Amino acid sequence: MEKFIITPKEDRTITMTIRIDRTLQEKYNELSAKTNRSRNELIGMALQYALDHMELKESGE
Repeated sequence: MEKFIITPKEDRTITMTIRIDRTLQEKYNELSAKTNRSRNELIGMALQYALDHMELKESGE
């Protein structure tokens, strides 16, 4: 019989607090209801997308 091996869980998430405009929160609430995804998941996806597609300009350009 094979052993049931349990390894330590890697928790890569953190909790943080941000302030956003109420209308932005309402839009995420609506999107969450339409997509059956949590608001937290959608915001995380949006933040990752922003980082992946961001372009920084050097000052003076």
